[in-house]
Amino acid sequence: MTFRVRSADQRRAEIQARAAAMGIDEAFISRLVETFYGHVREDETLGPIFAGQVEDWDEHLPKMKDFWSSVALNSGRYAGKPVPAHRKLGGVSAADFTVWLSLFERTLEELAPSPEVVSYFMERADRIAKSLQLAMFGLPNLPPAKPAENF
Repeated sequence: MTFRVRSADQRRAEIQARAAAMGIDEAFISRLVETFYGHVREDETLGPIFAGQVEDWDEHLPKMKDFWSSVALNSGRYAGKPVPAHRKLGGVSAADFTVWLSLFERTLEELAPSPEVVSYFMERADRIAKSLQLAMFGLPNLPPAKPAENF
């Protein structure tokens, strides 16, 4: 096996070049985020969850664009903490992540210039959803931890 040492800047440039070759740029990410969260607000499951948490969509959407730019282009623009933000949400179930992923994929299929772009984003969205589910709900079928005994 051959290993190639690359700097963070080189890795970022490679990711951005790959994304650009697929037609992923800031304009596409902006359109994706705007369209997706428009669908979210209309969704009977997700709409009420977001309506209870997002007071100012003009403030929230730029954060989501920065987030997806960081995820898809390795831009480094997002500096938030998604786990604590999602942990404070009320009324969210593990099943809601399936709804979120399905809606995200449908939005991508609507907008993406190729199936490759859908796969590129969905691979990342799936990892993000699993990470958030784990942080919020733990592992399914795992018995709760027993309290530590005092010694």
